[in-house]
Amino acid sequence: MIDLAALSSLRAVAAHGSVVAAAEALGFTPSAVSQQVKRLERQTGVPLLERVGRGVVLSRHGRHLVEAGGRVLADLEELEAGLHHEAGAVAGRLRMTAFSTAVRGLVAPRLRLLIDEHPDLVVTLHECEPWDTVDLVASGQADIGLVHRWGDVPLAVPEHLVATSVATDVADVVVHRDHALAGREVVTPRDLVDEDWVATPEGTICRQWLHRMYDGTGRLPRIAHQSMEFDSHLALVRARLGIALVPRLGRQPLGPDLVAVPAAEPVPTRDVAALHRRSMTQSPAVAAVLAALRD
Repeated sequence: MIDLAALSSLRAVAAHGSVVAAAEALGFTPSAVSQQVKRLERQTGVPLLERVGRGVVLSRHGRHLVEAGGRVLADLEELEAGLHHEAGAVAGRLRMTAFSTAVRGLVAPRLRLLIDEHPDLVVTLHECEPWDTVDLVASGQADIGLVHRWGDVPLAVPEHLVATSVATDVADVVVHRDHALAGREVVTPRDLVDEDWVATPEGTICRQWLHRMYDGTGRLPRIAHQSMEFDSHLALVRARLGIALVPRLGRQPLGPDLVAVPAAEPVPTRDVAALHRRSMTQSPAVAAVLAALRD
């Protein structure tokens, strides 16, 4: 009989690319993951990993086992969700991932109430970017993930995941109170073409949206400073080192030195969605989390 825990470890190695990364994601030691994979090799009688340089990759047999085993794990997950649905039990352990502003503005204010209402439910939280969240939920390393989609900037979601919209967020152009735009009721990209920006790094969804705002101006945003954290953006704007496009969700109070000016043409709006696997659709725990986030 194939050990399901060992199969999950092999699947994590496939998803994360190494035994060390899989161990970190699962909360085990690399030695424990290696032992589980070796046990699986003894049970199946075939090699599942191949050494390449100093690392390992899945063998042909390992890839087959992960693909076929993934269907088995999904069926078991669906069975467990159905049992909890029949019992009406909001219980068990859910692994959640979310991007930073959702952690501050959406999850943190509601998670305590959710856990107090359902004491048999354990929720663990990991902060990461939307693309990483999609991969973690799709591969079974997380159960619910919060992602955001700005306007028409695409975010590819596999077919075996369900996306539920839980919130809508808007970003404003934040400037210093002494800035020439501070008194405006609204600004458009053409008002901003000569400004220095504080922005998230290249490749992030927020940076893509900032570039998309400049469509039709014949210019690109002039990026003066980069930071992943919007709190850092506010600090840099407060120091008069640029302006920033900062979402309202999870935004700290601006204080007397900063002004948030609404943007238009287009309005920078993002949809916040919760992802889960279709095999967990009947889970009362998943339904409770979605309800809390939408409330």
